Amino acid sequence: MKAMVITKYGDPADVLRIKELETPTPGDHQVLVKVHASSLNVSDLAPIKGALLARLFGTGWRKPKHDILCSDLSGVVEGVGRDVVKFTVGNEVLGVAPGSLAEYACASANRLVLKPDEVTFEAAAAVPVAGVSALQGLRKGGITEGQRVLIHGASGAVGTFAVQIARAYGAEVTAVCSTQNVENARALGAARVIDYKNEDFARDGSTYDLVLAVNGDRSPFEYKKALRPNGTCVVLGGSIGQISRALLFGPLLSKKGGQSVGFMGIAKITETDLEFLRDLLASGHMKPYVEKVYPLEETVEAVQHVSGGHSMGKIVIRLV
Repeated sequence: MKAMVITKYGDPADVLRIKELETPTPGDHQVLVKVHASSLNVSDLAPIKGALLARLFGTGWRKPKHDILCSDLSGVVEGVGRDVVKFTVGNEVLGVAPGSLAEYACASANRLVLKPDEVTFEAAAAVPVAGVSALQGLRKGGITEGQRVLIHGASGAVGTFAVQIARAYGAEVTAVCSTQNVENARALGAARVIDYKNEDFARDGSTYDLVLAVNGDRSPFEYKKALRPNGTCVVLGGSIGQISRALLFGPLLSKKGGQSVGFMGIAKITETDLEFLRDLLASGHMKPYVEKVYPLEETVEAVQHVSGGHSMGKIVIRLV
């Protein structure tokens, strides 16, 4: 099978190569999936250049721990382990598996769900990691119907899902994004859109029950200003400085009054959350925003695009 392989850290153009590998064999609790599409997440970029923080958090100290990139996938079941009863050969699925940027990948059965028939493989592959991250971030913030929710970073992979999921919960959503993404944020369901190049959400006097800061670049003190008396801010991702400030100052700020500022780490992919997102897809309440689909042979270009930090929604890699 063909797979996008990385064996050392460095520039994507130098270290990413397509290689022929043996097709894996599923374990007792695994499913063999013929991968139709995968997608890139910011977390997939860390094992490429080998940033110090990424190495400390387990991508591998001297070289990448995993040879094949990515984890998001959609495809068709080709085989099942002897203890798997949920899936049969021919099922169309979406979910996660280590090394999904390959023609075949083995996934744990509890990290896959059936793909809705009306959803394309490319759209389905965009959902798992970014969708679950958005869902768990909103839930960590205690999202409920009728709340006023601010999504800071509403145009990225996680942000586009967060806007739609918050709307599905019945929240009134304000999206913060750049000028070129304003209309798309409205199309996703945001009641109000703030163009951060022309307005400052932290200084316009508006307050929210929940602020989800997706790779945000503002301080915890500024996010706190945007909270209602019992509001919650969840910082999801960001630079080393952003994460450090949230971890350091968040607990201190949360001790004063009823407001809370916290940090959410890497999302844990669960079958229950994947099913929740699958149902939103099937009902039409959530539609992945896929900016561009690349063939496997153009993975380097796709990685470079995401690395630029200005992609809108998801970048998908097609394998079939």
